[in-house]
Amino acid sequence: MPTFTPQPSPVNKPTYVCVLFPVFFLAVLASHYTLLHLPYFWDEGGYYVPAALDFFRTGTLIPQSTVTNAHPPLPMIVMAGWWKIFGFHILATRVLVCLFAAAALLAVFRLTRTLLGERAAWATTLLTAIYPVWFAQSTLAHADIFAAAFTLWAIALYLEPNEDRPHLKIAILFSLAALSKETAIITPLALAAYELWLSLRAGRNRALPKTPATTHLKSVVALSTPVLPLLAWYGYHRFKTGFIFGNPEFLRYNATANLSAYRIFLCLYHRIVHLTLHMNMFVAVACAIAAILMPAIATRARLSRPIVAAICVILIANVLEFSILGGALLTRYLLPMYPLVILICVAIWQRHMPRLQWLWLAALTAVAFLAGIWINPPYAFAPEDNLTYRDMIVVHQQAIDFLQAHYPEATVLTAWPAAAEISRPDLGYTTHPYKFVAIENFSLAQIQHAASDPGAYDTALLFSTKWAPPRGAINLAGRNSANDAKYFDFHLDLLPNEAAAILHGEVVWQTSRGGEWAAILHFPRIVDARLIPPR
Repeated sequence: MPTFTPQPSPVNKPTYVCVLFPVFFLAVLASHYTLLHLPYFWDEGGYYVPAALDFFRTGTLIPQSTVTNAHPPLPMIVMAGWWKIFGFHILATRVLVCLFAAAALLAVFRLTRTLLGERAAWATTLLTAIYPVWFAQSTLAHADIFAAAFTLWAIALYLEPNEDRPHLKIAILFSLAALSKETAIITPLALAAYELWLSLRAGRNRALPKTPATTHLKSVVALSTPVLPLLAWYGYHRFKTGFIFGNPEFLRYNATANLSAYRIFLCLYHRIVHLTLHMNMFVAVACAIAAILMPAIATRARLSRPIVAAICVILIANVLEFSILGGALLTRYLLPMYPLVILICVAIWQRHMPRLQWLWLAALTAVAFLAGIWINPPYAFAPEDNLTYRDMIVVHQQAIDFLQAHYPEATVLTAWPAAAEISRPDLGYTTHPYKFVAIENFSLAQIQHAASDPGAYDTALLFSTKWAPPRGAINLAGRNSANDAKYFDFHLDLLPNEAAAILHGEVVWQTSRGGEWAAILHFPRIVDARLIPPR
């Protein structure tokens, strides 16, 4: 492991950490109070909650009520155990996720306090907590928040300036991260490769300070160990299902269909934008670039070169991984990377700005992040990147309430995730399951496909499947629409009246909120009913 220069910051005492955790937890809970009772959203209802319920009810690690995709089981085990204690309901799940979000923020605080001092730690932790992507994910039961908490704690221990590092703790934490989300394995493997390179470089260059070979060897072993439990899980999954990496369609969408050079290049561009510009992150980055133009202050704490190199290795490895793997360009895949970007920005501000003037840059960034929680950017993005996801949940809830009040026995034409919302009462939207006919989305091609079999359904639930700027408004990503449609499943949803005209139905209800909309269509079919007497 690289030899880091200790920074002039207080020692992280366990008692200090224990006092801060409940403070962070209550702060996260209070700031998300209005979100704690919302029904399950997106991949929560599509996979993670159904998979956890299967384990909760039957003890099986392989989901039965949803399609298995080989995601490691730790989040499902944790949720099921939590439900055993507090009962299965939405509030219990949200509180659990807030606990993990608070634990992750505590890791950010400890890491920054060790490297940059007290003020920088509070600034970095606060900015992380209110960054729109992080804020939105802090109550959503996706695997990413679980993996982020374990990953950030492992990084915090790895980067601590100690001669004798806790290799066992680092190995355990990275193992738990990998068992929460398989893609988290890239961080320890990248650091293991970095350690190996440092060892070889030190052996060849006599001018470099010597580090005992056993130190690097221990680090390589500790950082490589998380592969073993992940391989064990895949072996178990292969034994139970016949598939190693989930069903063939999941593997195709997230891996094999993505291996074209041009698509990887496009993903790389998007991932760099996600880390440096998305959801007003450009304010923090621009302030850091401006601060660099000022002379450094020698007496200020700074990140040593080995620490900067290690952080860069982590960031580059994750950007490359998610430029190759993953069918969707979801920003939550990069969740543990955002605190590291903010940490670097804060380090630059503190190093180059006189006295406490860098706090003004932190305040400006905080205002930008808070605005991003509610104000949408002028380009398409996933609703879960800020509180747009709440608008989507609310309009879906209102639409399903209308269905239950007026068409309780309907067969509904809709798309995912509404298909799961109306068919699984456990998700919090409906009191009884509906029969449904599913299409991929509400693009022209899919609506025309649904129109070819009008007898299969009598009602339709339509909604906006992606947030995009209104037609005619400024759209900074408008020129990329062709590539987005070809490589990232971007499409244009038909408006309710347009879909009703093609399906020969009528819009009986519709609403919109914050750019998200939903509508109910009804189809007055003529049915040939006959009475056949029993024999």
